[in-house]
Amino acid sequence: MFAPNLVIIALVVLAALSSGGIAYALLFDRVSGAGVAAKRLERILDTSDGKQAEAAPTPAARSKRSLQSALKEFEDRQKAKNEHNTKPTLSMRLTQAGLSWSRRTYILFSIALAAGTGFGLFVLTGKVLVAVGGVVIGGLGLPSWIVNHLRKRRQKAFIGELPTAIDLIVRGIRSGLPLGDCLRMIATETKEPVKSEFRVIMEAQQMGLPVGDACLKLYERMPLQEANFFGIVIAIQQKAGGNLSEALGNLGNVLRERRKMREKIQAMSMEAKASAAIIGSLPFVVTGLVYLTSPNYIKILFNTTSGHFILVGGLLYMSIGVLVMRHMINFDF
Repeated sequence: MFAPNLVIIALVVLAALSSGGIAYALLFDRVSGAGVAAKRLERILDTSDGKQAEAAPTPAARSKRSLQSALKEFEDRQKAKNEHNTKPTLSMRLTQAGLSWSRRTYILFSIALAAGTGFGLFVLTGKVLVAVGGVVIGGLGLPSWIVNHLRKRRQKAFIGELPTAIDLIVRGIRSGLPLGDCLRMIATETKEPVKSEFRVIMEAQQMGLPVGDACLKLYERMPLQEANFFGIVIAIQQKAGGNLSEALGNLGNVLRERRKMREKIQAMSMEAKASAAIIGSLPFVVTGLVYLTSPNYIKILFNTTSGHFILVGGLLYMSIGVLVMRHMINFDF
């Protein structure tokens, strides 16, 4: 008598749990990452011992207040920029990947890749639907994946070379060279992609843009917290004054410690990543093996309406599980 009501209640509960799991997996990074960058910047820019008396307005205290006010101003500007920012455009993504392609070149490359993928699958399988799926994947999925892969590889190389460039600036400033000469030296003597990014900074400065604003624009081309830290430190020191070599030395130490921590966490999480990969691929492997050994047994899932519902429900819950595992084993710095 009460069986239909119980089924409806169970479906509602399962739908609510699914929605909650998807929302948690998608919004976890935004909720947990608030305020982390501000605390790191305060540690970088805090060159005093933090134990001075609050009563006497010493020159060091006034300099610290000036730095704090400038930091707050840049934080407000950054928040306002983030509120209006959307996903990067195609041209910006190509620039971040280190490609000199135009939008037309990217479209032509996508068309050629789609045609090649579709034709190859049609030759191998002889099925039109498979070829159409290959055209869609080759035209929309593969080009975007290639660009994202190149972006991540270039960003990783930038993170590895940036502390060396900062040390070069620190040594140059301590030896008496102006900041502009130090940046010019980095633009000619360091490795890619730091070399090309600092060359863009020098070109912007030659066009009349202040060096602080030119360094802040580095974050637009290289959307990394390390590049953001560097731009804000340069901009604040240019505006509020202070010991630039000491602030950049602190920044270099922080970036090295971040890299060590990232590598340590990656090494410690490799076991969890391998377990997640096995768990995520196990249903597909088992399905393939069952299909090879007993095809009539598993064809019910593909030939009946109830089997279709089972497949959709299984894929839904597998997607939620994969997203949750991904957020558990990936860490944002």
